[in-house]
Amino acid sequence: MIVISSREFRDNQKKYFDLIDKNEQVIVQRGKNQSYKLVAVQREETLLTEAEFYAKINHSLKESQQGKITEIKSSEDFKTLLGL
Repeated sequence: MIVISSREFRDNQKKYFDLIDKNEQVIVQRGKNQSYKLVAVQREETLLTEAEFYAKINHSLKESQQGKITEIKSSEDFKTLLGL
């Protein structure tokens, strides 16, 4: 396991990403009380399968047909939706 500062990580990101790709554990220390573990994300963790994608689309279409929609007619409506 390697523990580095946030500045060291910023200055040498490629080096540390390459180490992570080789299954090395990298911890980035930020200040005195915060640290972050960097891990590689597998491709299948970032993408929906085709079946999941179509299931999500079909679910959304059914909700739309049931009237479970929010109409956005103005920027104020959009801000309200986002809770701003």
